[in-house]
Amino acid sequence: MSAFLKICNLSARLRGTDERLLRAVSIDVPTGTVRGLVGESGAGKSMIGKAVLGVLPRAVEVIEGEILLDGEDLLAMPPARRRQVIGARTALIPQDPLTALNPSRRIGSQITDRLIDILGWPKERARGRALEALQEVHIGEPERVLRLYPHELSGGMRQRVLIAAAFAAEPKLIVADEPTTALDVTVQKQVLQLISELQARHSTALLFVTHDLGVVAKICDSLSVLYAGKVVEDTTVEAFFAGPSHPYSAALLAATPRHTDPASSLKPVPREVIETARAEIAAADAAWRMHG
Repeated sequence: MSAFLKICNLSARLRGTDERLLRAVSIDVPTGTVRGLVGESGAGKSMIGKAVLGVLPRAVEVIEGEILLDGEDLLAMPPARRRQVIGARTALIPQDPLTALNPSRRIGSQITDRLIDILGWPKERARGRALEALQEVHIGEPERVLRLYPHELSGGMRQRVLIAAAFAAEPKLIVADEPTTALDVTVQKQVLQLISELQARHSTALLFVTHDLGVVAKICDSLSVLYAGKVVEDTTVEAFFAGPSHPYSAALLAATPRHTDPASSLKPVPREVIETARAEIAAADAAWRMHG
């Protein structure tokens, strides 16, 4: 199966410094599959997604590598062409629906704008697709919901709207940046099921950013474990839960709370594992500087 998204040796740093934030990251996401990006806060998960979507902060610059979207290198394109390709072929499901949605605009326009402005659809076609998309995420009375403002919906409903907006144009790749973090457990389960159903129905390549290994087990086919901007393990979900190959990955898995043993205490990542991982990063950075 060919990879719709292929990231090759991607490195990024703070502008004006030699402080790398992403370290030779290589990731494949084949069409119709879900790859999880996991790791602690600050590991670089969201930064990879932002690099793919072309929305890295101004203070961060890509210094080497390729981001291939259906065989085309986004980083080698002129900015206007890159924006066009990203807008037409990708979408984002962000973490916080309350801040992602414009509070002063109705739900309908926030779904149809992309269809009209980027894809060039007529208004009636875009509105019809918006209605279909809301029905796909099981929102009742979609006609009424299109006329509402974000504050008139619950948190779970707002997240469903963002999912509908992401899938509305049937993009080939979706980046989901911790889309269930702000939701309670019951709603989280429903939202994950929705994303999984729509991803399978549309054969979308999905890059799923999360810190929750339980979510990875439910929705992902493969995963990349990151530490300090470096992929330390790249494997299938089945192989990972059968036994991680990297000590840091194993420590993350061991630190995950288990509902089968609620009385057990939480297990932090051992200091020696962190020290080993830091030594690997230091060695990689020293080699990079030497050859840079």
